[in-house]
Amino acid sequence: MDSKQPYLRNVWYVAALSSEVGPEALFHRKLLDTSVMLYRKQDGTPVAVHDRCPHRFAPMHMGKREGDEVSCVYHGLRFDAQGQCTHNPHGDGRIPKAAQLRSYPVIERWGFLWIWMGDAPADPALLPDYSSLGEGHPNALGYTYILLKANYELLIDNVMDLSHVDYVHSEIISTRGQLTPQKAAVKESDRAVVTRWEWQQTPPMLIFANFLPQPQAVAQHWAEVAWAPPANIQLSIGACQDDGPLDLDHTVGQYDLHVVTPETENTTHYFFATRRNHNEADAEYSAMKIQAMHGAFADEDGPIIEAAHNEIGTTDFFSLNPVLMSNDASPVKVRRLLRKLISEEQTRP
Repeated sequence: MDSKQPYLRNVWYVAALSSEVGPEALFHRKLLDTSVMLYRKQDGTPVAVHDRCPHRFAPMHMGKREGDEVSCVYHGLRFDAQGQCTHNPHGDGRIPKAAQLRSYPVIERWGFLWIWMGDAPADPALLPDYSSLGEGHPNALGYTYILLKANYELLIDNVMDLSHVDYVHSEIISTRGQLTPQKAAVKESDRAVVTRWEWQQTPPMLIFANFLPQPQAVAQHWAEVAWAPPANIQLSIGACQDDGPLDLDHTVGQYDLHVVTPETENTTHYFFATRRNHNEADAEYSAMKIQAMHGAFADEDGPIIEAAHNEIGTTDFFSLNPVLMSNDASPVKVRRLLRKLISEEQTRP
């Protein structure tokens, strides 16, 4: 992968949770090695612009709002929500032609602010459909965020290969060693990789057991994980104790979305959303569950992924000639497809 252009750019990345960007504050975050300022206009519409004044390069988020416009803290240049300079307090007030901030298209959907950082016109059709997050009781939906010190592709690997759950995770999502012997089914298309596991275990996964008829008896389990570019992973998982179909309409389960956005090549924003189809109105249970899921990522997956990143020392994973096993089929397909899409984007006229 070309280290000068390590990212797929003409796609939608998550810039922030909707809840992170309030009605007045100037929010900032580095995305794809670029400092971005996000805020909301007075009508609530989200705005994203380059967080760097073109004059002396002070961060714009250190400035102050004036209605829907923002003034630089250093010398007072004021910019509108499209990034155009509207006021120069110096000299005759002439506004230099180059006095503008790059603005980025933003879509707010399903509790996330999605940003388009490429040079091609933003294409809403390239945003995958995760509308299932918006269905059902609001108390059944939860979100969390973590900043991890690792390359974003390592986080994609982690979710696409669920066999790590047999070794990494504690009782709350224990799979009791049932995934390791399996060779998961994998399907690939031009812009997607989908993998699926089906297994049984006794007792069931703790997150589902108490909502099944016999919490300590054997249960059928399933999980389906679907990657879409650049770094969106939708994971559905459930359990049942009858002979019905293994899907979210017929099992006790949840619909999860794991989205990772590179901060830099060595650091990654990890966003997570989950909606369950059981005990939906219990807000206290929701708070407990999202805290437990956050802990699983931060305390169990995170340290291993960060340590592996430090050992790897390169974003060219395949240059190290990794030993590949049956459980690597899905993450390897994602890596190769992502590399192909980046190469095609960079060579396109």
